[in-house]
Amino acid sequence: MSVQVVSAAAPAKVPEVELRDLSPSEAEPQLGLSTAAVGAMVPPAGGGDPEAPAPAPVAERPPAPGPGSGPTAALSPAAGKVPQASAMKRSDPHHQHQRHRDGGEALVSPDGTVTEAPRTVKKQIQFADQKQEFNKRPTKIGRRSLSRSISQSSTDSYSSAASYTDSSDDETSPRDKQQKNSKGSSDFCVKNIKQAEFGRREIEIAEQEMPALMALRKRAQGEKPLAGAKIVGCTHITAQTAVLMETLGALGAQCRWAACNIYSTLNEVAAALAESGFPVFAWKGESEDDFWWCIDRCVNVEGWQPNMILDDGGDLTHWIYKKYPNMFKKIKGIVEESVTGVHRLYQLSKAGKLCVPAMNVNDSVTKQKFDNLYCCRESILDGLKRTTDMMFGGKQVVVCGYGEVGKGCCAALKAMGSIVYVTEIDPICALQACMDGFRLVKLNEVIRQVDIVITCTGNKNVVTREHLDRMKNSCIVCNMGHSNTEIDVASLRTPELTWERVRSQVDHVIWPDGKRIVLLAEGRLLNLSCSTVPTFVLSITATTQALALIELYNAPEGRYKQDVYLLPKKMDEYVASLHLPTFDAHLTELTDEQAKYLGLNKNGPFKPNYYRY
Repeated sequence: MSVQVVSAAAPAKVPEVELRDLSPSEAEPQLGLSTAAVGAMVPPAGGGDPEAPAPAPVAERPPAPGPGSGPTAALSPAAGKVPQASAMKRSDPHHQHQRHRDGGEALVSPDGTVTEAPRTVKKQIQFADQKQEFNKRPTKIGRRSLSRSISQSSTDSYSSAASYTDSSDDETSPRDKQQKNSKGSSDFCVKNIKQAEFGRREIEIAEQEMPALMALRKRAQGEKPLAGAKIVGCTHITAQTAVLMETLGALGAQCRWAACNIYSTLNEVAAALAESGFPVFAWKGESEDDFWWCIDRCVNVEGWQPNMILDDGGDLTHWIYKKYPNMFKKIKGIVEESVTGVHRLYQLSKAGKLCVPAMNVNDSVTKQKFDNLYCCRESILDGLKRTTDMMFGGKQVVVCGYGEVGKGCCAALKAMGSIVYVTEIDPICALQACMDGFRLVKLNEVIRQVDIVITCTGNKNVVTREHLDRMKNSCIVCNMGHSNTEIDVASLRTPELTWERVRSQVDHVIWPDGKRIVLLAEGRLLNLSCSTVPTFVLSITATTQALALIELYNAPEGRYKQDVYLLPKKMDEYVASLHLPTFDAHLTELTDEQAKYLGLNKNGPFKPNYYRY
């Protein structure tokens, strides 16, 4: 049943018709419009201006009831004023057709004269059973963007870069554009530098939720602890990263930046950074070739050589090792954020190929226990909701991996009423999952019945083609780990399978028998590719990264060898303390006697390095 609200024009005085207002008790909805009258409100499909208001049918006002009369009498044929709706239906079919074509309504007077009905300002809600009427009304909203994103075959593109907010000029690669900021610099490559003002507002909003970075910027700005530092970075380029970059700049560093994920860049933020003078090379929806080109533009620049690396995933470190190994002679250290990048660093160290000190931020307490856990606990639901609009209650979900990321995902889904299974290789994490109330299974045991598969292991080929073949129809597959290697997406790029773009970052992969799975972000990081993450949690991680850079850059020669190190416990505690004022939290202080009894300094650190929080 469709609902249409129609506003008629000002009342016109017509013979044989008496107009007056109804009292509230007399007002009744009029539901007896003919099909032709309803159809007259809808413009023919494909014709006319879709934004123009439809011609309105008329709402007649019955005469005032006199003594012994009521609403029924006012509408009766005996009144001789207004014809019944049924009388209009019984009119000559030619007159009905005329009304439909002209978009108006006709009244038949007692003497047989056909006159135009009066138009009133009264708004009227009308119900019709012809559901298809709404489908005839065209719309301009989102027409261009939807046409670019719906049902796009894999033969056209495997990329999920289409955006509902993209404009027509977005088809041009930023690499082919000649752009300059207001200062005349062109040392950047972003989607559209004109979006800078909007991106600046995004950054200002993020600053309100990043108290530690702002405090660090204020406290250390006079000292300039990063003066002379030339930092090349490869991270997600979001508003939160922009606050980090501007903090590093305020502390004296020069920065050049690329994105570590082809889908996570916020174009307006990248534009704002470029407008502020930061050489940024990133845009949402890069190709693989674009991805490495952007990293190379950050590193390979005449007259500028980095002496610090801030990496997220290890791709930047890998590129420098592969293309410019001599640069490591002047590089003082590497700060790595992700489990994937840290794993690569430990491999280099074990093989004796790590030629500079590296700081493992991922395993610092402030990163692992906050970003990995709390961030994923909130963002997993956001990412799934935005891409699939699904309801979680009663859905069967398998989460592969029960580290901090897996714990956050499982807690969120359980709270929403999902039935959650866990796969794990580590008996300690497995026991934690069992004690938290989750059933521990092998993926093969539940792959046919689950509605959602989520990977968060940091490993490769966790979900293979065999698993994908056995999944139920419409099973949702996504990844919450940093790398896109956990789901064997490459095995799905075969001629017998059809890829169909449903919306941005959502692909249907269709089997010959009609079965389809829903693949999100092509197996890349779900939350930063398809939604957003809590700014406050990222403040904790970004502050940890900034302190790690300061520590490595200012460390005396010989303090750190060519190995991988954890952030000193004292710095972890300092990062946490910077965030406590947000909650109006008050720490208890040890007395001298208590500190002596525990063998601690009153100002920390309060836990040994081996302590498990």
